[in-house]
Amino acid sequence: MPLFGTDGVRGLANGPLTADLALHLAQATAVVLGQGRTADARRAAGKRLTAVVARDPRVSGEFLTAAVAAGLASSGVDVLDAGVIPTPAAAFLIGDIDADFGVMVSASHNPAPDNGIKIFARGGVKLPDLVEQRIEAALEWDKLQPTGAGVGRIRRFADAEDRYVVHLLGSLPHRLDGIHVVLDCAHGAAAGVSPETFKDAGAQVTVIGADPDGLNINDGVGSTHLDVIAEKVRAVGADVGIAHDGDADRCLAVDAQGNIVDGDQIMAILAVAMKERGHLVDDTLVATVMSNLGLHRAMADHGIRVVQTAVGDRYVLEAMNAHGYALGGEQSGHVIMSEFATTGDGLLTGLHIVAEMARQQKSLAELASVMTVYPQVLVNVRDVDRTRVATEEVVQAEVAAVTAELGDSGRVLLRASGTESLVRVMVEAADAESAHAHADRIAAVVRERLAI
Repeated sequence: MPLFGTDGVRGLANGPLTADLALHLAQATAVVLGQGRTADARRAAGKRLTAVVARDPRVSGEFLTAAVAAGLASSGVDVLDAGVIPTPAAAFLIGDIDADFGVMVSASHNPAPDNGIKIFARGGVKLPDLVEQRIEAALEWDKLQPTGAGVGRIRRFADAEDRYVVHLLGSLPHRLDGIHVVLDCAHGAAAGVSPETFKDAGAQVTVIGADPDGLNINDGVGSTHLDVIAEKVRAVGADVGIAHDGDADRCLAVDAQGNIVDGDQIMAILAVAMKERGHLVDDTLVATVMSNLGLHRAMADHGIRVVQTAVGDRYVLEAMNAHGYALGGEQSGHVIMSEFATTGDGLLTGLHIVAEMARQQKSLAELASVMTVYPQVLVNVRDVDRTRVATEEVVQAEVAAVTAELGDSGRVLLRASGTESLVRVMVEAADAESAHAHADRIAAVVRERLAI
């Protein structure tokens, strides 16, 4: 199995993800990302390379970050330790100080025993697959082992959080005065910065999930447990709830009645607002194939084109970067606003959603009504030959038949798992009963025809 997954290296801390692996991965990163004209120019000028290192508050992040910093410094890289900050903050800071690269130690929405290592290139951008493969190969190469004055230094990045907050506040099209926001920080990386930023922007803030102890990250709170924030919003009479995940690179919301507003609805709100202000490049939104049919319908009604990508925010980013698009994201709440960020940013997204409420003087429910959410049913069919899903004629005929029956009122998507003997059947329809019936019908054919 490759070391890198869809979002860096991730696993059980002190299981597969050890301090030894973190150290050697940092050394390999220094070898690979320390190449190129800019790096050569810095060395020619007598300067060492610089990397930003940060983490979320899970307890294993302490020893893994120390190992990463040690690996980089032993390779002649100066390390700026930004401490506990969100992943998008680390990405921003890499570009803000023109660092050569950066490392974020986090397992995002995973439980506390897990951890991960995300590597960002110059400018705070995620690495393409080819570069990750080179870093993995470099684990077997000779390491950089300077001595004396050539070794790197490890320093505290003292104003990291302040730089990020100023950046977020400077992005807002409108202050948040008069709006009561409940923030769920998932006992994660947002706990120290999100409440402060929303308050500075003018909002009245009620905070939950902001007491990280290293072990409680994502534990019954955050964007994977929206019932908690929904209940709090109703209890305190707030206008909106904003929920982050452990590393705050995504955002989901609830309206004043506690109804969930997912990533598709958030993108719809932002896309329409950005087009209105002339900030939506080519009147185009980038979304994955899993985005709801309702998003496509709503965007068409507003003259906005939707470009589809494979599932994963990295693929959304690739499409955005290739064509200079301004907005993209996923149903899960990874929303990328490329004018202000190089990756999904839950704080940025939440601030801009609330800013639109303030600017338009509308409730979140009113803003979200721009899009009708079609019932979406997902059935996982296990123990099947996923490699034949696109070529099995009977399966494809059944998909075509259901698609024809649904017409313009629904759609069908089959996706083979990348790692398991599993095929995912997704059906959207005008009503939940129809969606379930069609999904079960296709799943039965997949199960029969692709059985191992």
